[in-house]
Amino acid sequence: MPIAVDIDVMLARRKMSVGELADRIGITPANLAVLKNGRAKAVRFTTLAALCEVLKCQPGDLLRWETEDTAGE
Repeated sequence: MPIAVDIDVMLARRKMSVGELADRIGITPANLAVLKNGRAKAVRFTTLAALCEVLKCQPGDLLRWETEDTAGE
């Protein structure tokens, strides 16, 4: 998929676990894992806003577009 999700990077920078982030944004760890691992087909703006608020970042820090040629490198 050409949209890459960099939640792992922000979690590492904030020294936060997936479970803690899930609790703070109000979704299950399983649903956060689906998003984090790039398997999600969509993300609600409310979830994206909550991620940005808790991680103190911008949407572009979490999501980036890759060409099909570079995806997965």
